[in-house]
Amino acid sequence: MNVIEVKNISKSFKDVIAVNDISFDVEKGELFGFIGPDGAGKTTLFRLLTTLLIPDKGSAKVLGFDTVKDYKKIRKSIGYMAGRFSLYQDLTVEENLKFYATIFGTTIRQNYDLIKDIYVLLEPFKKRKAGKLSGGMKQKLALCCALIHKPELLFLDEPTTGVDPVSRNEFWDMLGNLKQQGITIIVSTPYMNEAALCDRVALMQKGKTLEINSPNLIVNEFKKPLFFIKADNMYELRLKLLEYEHSDTIQPFGEYLHYTDKRNEIHPDEIKKYLEEKGMNNVSMEPAKPNIEDCFMELMDKS
Repeated sequence: MNVIEVKNISKSFKDVIAVNDISFDVEKGELFGFIGPDGAGKTTLFRLLTTLLIPDKGSAKVLGFDTVKDYKKIRKSIGYMAGRFSLYQDLTVEENLKFYATIFGTTIRQNYDLIKDIYVLLEPFKKRKAGKLSGGMKQKLALCCALIHKPELLFLDEPTTGVDPVSRNEFWDMLGNLKQQGITIIVSTPYMNEAALCDRVALMQKGKTLEINSPNLIVNEFKKPLFFIKADNMYELRLKLLEYEHSDTIQPFGEYLHYTDKRNEIHPDEIKKYLEEKGMNNVSMEPAKPNIEDCFMELMDKS
């Protein structure tokens, strides 16, 4: 059963096409991720799906309801955590949670089982004003408020942006627990490594989806031999590889360059010899396994 059905949806702001003819479905119980850099259109798409914006073209159904005609029914059944912290900063943790529970006609006690694993981390700070919380604690409070009415579907717009690595890992553990309780989760993130934590992902760039599939299947579609290359002068190394007649793609990844070749077979000794003849020192080259970021860069080049 699909909880989201989107058909050829588009949204523009003056001359900027934020969402460009996107279609996809999300199944009940999935943890579905939208992965892409800032400006890819993720937030605009979330606002369309949560009934905060009206599409210029196309249509979307959430939980079987049309996002334009049935927006009131949708809002009662979804939880939405905006990318920017949007709770009341002058209210305490406890006051914010009570406020959102009241809006949805429920109480903290009634749905406490759903948030208890998260709230137990917040409880020592329940009298502290939300504006005085750390980034990780603000994130946990926002998630509690999005869950307090026991939504069928949860939208999380870049929930881990700007928080420390420990809080990020904790947050994804929480999402795994919520998924086990039957909640469908839609999450967006600019962090490519978080894609592997989703059941399926849509890779987005410039308002379009480049690929929609499970992370493993997307990585398996990367067929070119891939190598890590490193030298003393990484800037000059990239310039020399760009001049190499057989080079296909050269992408910086941390302390290495990820390299693919136009030929089906790569000859590392030949490439190392070429680089050394061009004055590169301490050249190392080793085979590598592609990751989701390699796939994203390849798809972006093709588009």
